[in-house]
Amino acid sequence: MVELADDILHHAALDARMVRAARGIRLLSMVSWDAREQVRFLDCYNRGEYTLPRHEYPKYDFSDARRELADIEREADPDHPLGHYVCDSARSWGIACELLENLGTPEVTRHSIRLFGRPDEPLPGGGTTTREAAHHFIDIANELDKELLAPEEQVQISATALQLQLQASLDDFFNGRMIEVVLDPDLIAKAAAGANRIRLRTSAAFSDYDRHQLLEHEALVHSLTALNGREQPQLQSLSLSSPRTTATQEGLATFAEQITGSIDIERMKRISLRIEAVAQALEGADFIEVFRFFLDAGNPPTESFVSAQRVFRGVPTSGGCAFTKDTVYVRGLIGVHTFFRWALRNRKLRLCRMLFAGKMTLADVQRFEPMFDCGALSMPRFLPQWVSRANGLAGMLAFSLFANRIRLDQVMASEGLFELQ
Repeated sequence: MVELADDILHHAALDARMVRAARGIRLLSMVSWDAREQVRFLDCYNRGEYTLPRHEYPKYDFSDARRELADIEREADPDHPLGHYVCDSARSWGIACELLENLGTPEVTRHSIRLFGRPDEPLPGGGTTTREAAHHFIDIANELDKELLAPEEQVQISATALQLQLQASLDDFFNGRMIEVVLDPDLIAKAAAGANRIRLRTSAAFSDYDRHQLLEHEALVHSLTALNGREQPQLQSLSLSSPRTTATQEGLATFAEQITGSIDIERMKRISLRIEAVAQALEGADFIEVFRFFLDAGNPPTESFVSAQRVFRGVPTSGGCAFTKDTVYVRGLIGVHTFFRWALRNRKLRLCRMLFAGKMTLADVQRFEPMFDCGALSMPRFLPQWVSRANGLAGMLAFSLFANRIRLDQVMASEGLFELQ
C-alpha cells in the first residue's frame, strides 16, 4: 500500500468533488437532436420541400454545479501536477455548463469555440490551418480512382452482422464481456460509444473499414480509456469525457485508426467535410445550405442530415453559428502524431502508454509522469496491441521521423521521377 502525501490526497478529494459536480453535465447527449427531427426533415426533402429544423431544447440550470466547480478551482494548487489538472478540468466543465444553459442561442457558438476551437486556427507547429488541412484530404479523396477499390472495400455490412462481429472481437480482447454492442433504432449517428456500451443504428449499413474503425477508434480508445480511468484510485475524473480532453481523445482515436490501417481516405474526407461545413456555418450558411453541401459532396440524404445536424447541435439553424467540436479531429491527430514522434526522439515512449490510463490531454500526461512514478496514478490495465508492442511502435515512428525530413516537392522538381537504385 503506497502512502500518499497530503498534497496528493487534497487534490484527490477535490477531484472526487468535481466528479460529483459534473455528474449531470452530459454535453454531447444534451446538445443532440431527437431522431424525429431527421424523419421530419427527410420527409419534406423527399417531397421536394426544404424547411429549417427548429429543435426545441430544454432549459437547464447548472448554477449549483458552476459554483461548486469554481470553488474547486480556487482550492486547487495550479502549480501542482494534480492541481493543474483539477483547475483546468473544473474550468472546462464550467464552460460546458454555460453552453448548456444557452442552448438554442448564438451564445453556444462562443462557448463551443472556447472548448473546441475554430476551423481557421493553425495546427500544432503553426502555419497551416485546420480548414486548409481539411481541403488537402478532400482533394486527395476526390482524385482517387474508385476503380482501384478492392471488392471487400465495397461490401456493405448490416448492423446486425456488425454487432456480432464487434462483440466477438471485444470479448476476445478483454477476455470477457466488458463492453456490450447493442442495436439502437433511434440513434441519429451510425454509432456511439460509452465506457461499457457501443450502440449501432439499426438501419445503418457499414463497410469493412467502419468495422475496424469502430473497434480501434471507439472501443479500444474511447471505451478503453474510460475503463482504465475507472481503475484510478485517486483521480476518478479520468474516466469522464471532459470537454478539455476532446482534442487529445479524438486525435488518439484517429491515430489508432491510422497506425492499424483501419482508416480509409473516405473516412478522412468525411472528417474534413465536417470541418469545412463548420467553417461555412460560421460564415453564414444555414442548415439547408450545409445539408446541400454534404449532398453535393456525394453523401446520401440520411448521412447528409446526420453530418449537418452535428454542425448545428445546440445552435440556431439559420446560419452564422456552429457547434465546433468536429474541428478537433485533424488538429488532435496532428498533435498526437507529433507527440508520439517527440516521445520516441526523447526516449519517453512510456508516456504514450500512460496516455491510455484515463482521459487526459497531452500536457496532462507529461505533468503526470511523477504521479505515476510515486504510485498516485496507476498504469493502464488495458492497452491496444499497437501501443503495448513497443518495438513495432518505435519502428513506425522512427520511419516517420526520417520521412518527414524529405521534401516531396524538391524530389519531384529535381528528379521528375522516382528511381530506386
